[in-house]
Amino acid sequence: MFISNAYAQGAAAAGPENGLLGMLPLVLMFVVLYFVMIRPQMKRQKEHKAMIEAVQKGDEVITAGGLVGKIAKLGDNFIHLEVGPGVEVQVQRSAITQVLPKGSVKAA
Repeated sequence: MFISNAYAQGAAAAGPENGLLGMLPLVLMFVVLYFVMIRPQMKRQKEHKAMIEAVQKGDEVITAGGLVGKIAKLGDNFIHLEVGPGVEVQVQRSAITQVLPKGSVKAA
């Protein structure tokens, strides 16, 4: 008596056009994310891997920890880096961040 009946209103059925238009912003965001973040990171990783594989004995390098030295020995996973006369440090190959031009490291 005091409470009126509530009836559900019939909503218009969503057509396939509305579903595709609703997905469009999501797809566009993924495409932009790929070209702005994912693709450049993959390119940097590929360049770093090629640089690490190309190092040779006698190359002058900088490690991620900031050590600067000349490669004395090469192994599969580790290198021996000469940081001073008669001082060698063993570091992982992946720790190399940059290969310097020849003559950059001055002998003490």
